[in-house]
Amino acid sequence: MFSLTLRQISRNSFVGANVSAFNVSKYSTVPEATLDIQKCTLHKLEHGPPTQATVTREDAIRFYRDMRTVRRMETMAGNLYKAKQIRGFCHLYSGQEAVCVGMESSITKDDAVITAYRAHGWTYVRGVAPHAILGELTGRASGCAKGKGGSMHMYTKNFYGGNGIVGAQVPLGAGIAFGLKYENKPNICVTLYGDGAANQGQLFEAYNMAKLWNLPCVFVCENNGYGMGTSVERASASTDYYSRGDYIPGMRIDGMDVLAVREATKFAREYALNNGPILIEAATYRYHGHSMSDPGTSYRAREEIKEMRETRDPITVFRRKILECNLVTPEELKKVDIEVDKEIDKAADQAKKDPEIPLGELYNNIYIHPDPDYTVRGCDPSIRVISH
Repeated sequence: MFSLTLRQISRNSFVGANVSAFNVSKYSTVPEATLDIQKCTLHKLEHGPPTQATVTREDAIRFYRDMRTVRRMETMAGNLYKAKQIRGFCHLYSGQEAVCVGMESSITKDDAVITAYRAHGWTYVRGVAPHAILGELTGRASGCAKGKGGSMHMYTKNFYGGNGIVGAQVPLGAGIAFGLKYENKPNICVTLYGDGAANQGQLFEAYNMAKLWNLPCVFVCENNGYGMGTSVERASASTDYYSRGDYIPGMRIDGMDVLAVREATKFAREYALNNGPILIEAATYRYHGHSMSDPGTSYRAREEIKEMRETRDPITVFRRKILECNLVTPEELKKVDIEVDKEIDKAADQAKKDPEIPLGELYNNIYIHPDPDYTVRGCDPSIRVISH
């Protein structure tokens, strides 16, 4: 069954540019365009983000390229998993690209982000190259965590993962926001979780602490309709996740529209810096199963997935809009497609050739700045290895 929130947004989601439909030119003629975006549903807010967004030609191409890169990278990850080049857990982000790309465009590299285990897209937009992501997935030394973290544990500066325990990153995100406020930094922490984690007690404890101290935290529920194999209607007595912060203001946004996400994040960032925590529910959709071990079709119809791909895909809908606006030409986007495909193919080939880390590396990076002669015990108590 469709997620109720996604159905509600889908009814009015096909808002586009203030130009004639399908007015596609073979030449790019405008430097920027203004497009209509879906109005947010608000909780404890007198006003929300604008219902129009202006996008430049450069930003349009960048958003398209970034979303295409994440999609292609996830497709490659799925293929590598099926080929047994990737082992263990692997949670794909395909369908949700507008959330990470739109949000990253409205925050700074000094802002912090922490998310759950569906983290590949966020790792990329935070600045990690596809080669380092695919290297991490395949357990190679070239991975962003030297191959020791895998799919669920990727990190870079001001990106705190990738966390494998459902919901556990939310109080951590509140703690990061506390640190930012304590040090008087003009930054926020974007703290993401899925609808499957939304009923956990630790979330409400984190909400309470964040509001009590007015921490600069933007809580984000990426509602893709299903927590593992359970639809939101079967899991939650209230599916209005944007209002579940009670005393924390919130808004439900169209998480399939990169511009709607961008505008909502701009609003939320400014609000959090001046007033304290705010909650965003991004109504989105995942095409694949919960993880690679889940075919994703035992609890929803194939027709549902097909309809979402055909009518609500964040990349194809955005592509159509920017073409209709004459911001870009079909040839330019085709060039981007070719470049992205080549980049990901090259990254995957290199990752497969890269060496795995030596066995001794497993004992390193356990403690920060250990003593020079500090040793770590192996599985056999008689084994002691110096840790760096």
